Amino acid sequence: PGTNLGAATPVEIGGLPSLPGGEKDDKDTGKPAGDPMRAKATNDAVALIRSLAELRGRNGDWGEKAVREAASLSASAALQQHVIDFVARDTAELLQLADGRTVDVAGKKEVLATKGLAVEVLDPGWFIRLLAVITDPNVAVLLMLIGFYGIVFEVTSPGAVAPGVIGAICLVLGLYALDLLPINYTGLALMLLGVAFLIVEAFSPTVVLGVGGAAAFLLGAAMLLKVEGPGFAISWAVIGPAAALTLGLALLAGSYLWAARRNPPRVGGGAMHGLSVDVLDWEGGEGHVLALGERWRAKAEEPIAPGDRAEVTAVSDLVLTVRRRGAGHNGAGNDGAKR
Repeated sequence: PGTNLGAATPVEIGGLPSLPGGEKDDKDTGKPAGDPMRAKATNDAVALIRSLAELRGRNGDWGEKAVREAASLSASAALQQHVIDFVARDTAELLQLADGRTVDVAGKKEVLATKGLAVEVLDPGWFIRLLAVITDPNVAVLLMLIGFYGIVFEVTSPGAVAPGVIGAICLVLGLYALDLLPINYTGLALMLLGVAFLIVEAFSPTVVLGVGGAAAFLLGAAMLLKVEGPGFAISWAVIGPAAALTLGLALLAGSYLWAARRNPPRVGGGAMHGLSVDVLDWEGGEGHVLALGERWRAKAEEPIAPGDRAEVTAVSDLVLTVRRRGAGHNGAGNDGAKR
């Protein structure tokens, strides 16, 4: 009760509809002639449903109508037109009504003995339930994001190991789920492009890449699935926070990078500018100095003596360019003393 059957017209999944004016009317019937492939599929379905109806003693005329005209019937109407044998409310009633009926099995007549049979219910195992969770479109999108960011973090911070392992597993599971779902590859490409833009935004802060990446991610998520309906829809409660979190992480990373860029360098040659060093030995315009506990080759454009204090003005490869600290003031004082 409460069910229906029919509408058996064959249709092409994902096919394009016929263009207006592309079909000419048949001269005899005045109906659209249709293309040969559609006629072939329809006639084949009619022959199949008629053969099954004749084999089981059902209403073959209505079966052909269900294919050609996509006709449908309710449960009670199907019983009246001899399209079905009986209507059962549950499994127990189904077994009771089927008991004693004679059926044709492999060319032999068999009498069904179904009354009082025990019903065994087989529930899906944990692995099937896990796959059902993974293939949820919302979970698939989250797995893809976690996998993408895990691999990016592993590449930018080699040796962490855990983000790379978790990211690779989540990425493979996300791709597995998307392979089972009717996805639109344009939407998937937009999502990946949006995430890529936001990652670039984190390393090279610009407003355009951040806004464009968030927009591409939202548009791609909205058009990711080809089929709309229960079980085939991505919740905006998932898309919105995911896009906001991605944009927030990009902006946060960009702000830290911008702040680090404005701070003076702490390592490398740039960090040695203005560093105070001790002159160890000097001859002509070159010598050695002690900087940060290390012995460095150095050169200068002014006379320097061992024991003087100097400061670094430039670094070229492994040679420091130095000048005597306070050389200008000391020189002026010496000239005054000589006068």
